Amino acid sequence: MYDPTVARLTYRALLGRRRAAVLFILPVLLIVIAVAVRAFAGADDQVAANVLGGFALATMVPLIGVIAGTGAIGPEIDDGSIVYLLAKPVKRPTIIVTKLTVAIAVTMVFSALPTLIAGLILNGNGQQIAVAYTIAALVASIAYSALFLLLGTVSRHAVVFGLVYALVWEALFGSLVPGARTFSVQQWSLAVAQKVSGDGVITSDVGLPLATVLLAGITVAATWYAGQKLRALKLAGEE
Repeated sequence: MYDPTVARLTYRALLGRRRAAVLFILPVLLIVIAVAVRAFAGADDQVAANVLGGFALATMVPLIGVIAGTGAIGPEIDDGSIVYLLAKPVKRPTIIVTKLTVAIAVTMVFSALPTLIAGLILNGNGQQIAVAYTIAALVASIAYSALFLLLGTVSRHAVVFGLVYALVWEALFGSLVPGARTFSVQQWSLAVAQKVSGDGVITSDVGLPLATVLLAGITVAATWYAGQKLRALKLAGEE
């Protein structure tokens, strides 16, 4: 279920000069914010939770997920070069799983690692806040990568739809409509962070058992359906 050649091509596409520059912007900005907040506010657990929850998990992780998830396959479908990959003796599920693995790895490196560094800067991991948000970023990276890889497979406007989900649904509706938070990857990952951190510092509107099921479910379902759509794309090309 993993093809090194496909992985190498996907890494090359995601870490090209222009896309890598975009991937670096948000992590660097997070660390700069963390340094500034620590300098002006000192080590404060609630402030650290607000910064990591409000910027790292709510903004940086989904945006990097959009870039990595859609970029892993979307450009190849748009320019037609996916046909050459489909002509190789590689199973379609293997292509999807390989690209998903690369997207997850890239999202984790550019989101979870900066989250940990920022958390350590903000309050030195007091009440396990840095570790809690890092773990939340790791599990969110998996779900976001699968979801946005699926969008890249089914739509030519995957980036737009991904941004709408990340910035409008999760950030806007999630803050205004309580019921919408149940269908939010951010809230599911916050449930994991809540379990790790000190009491009352991090909260989620979704319980941990339900969040675990939903995180696993969306990842498996999105990966399976992306494989089905890629298989259909191959058949359409042959016809």
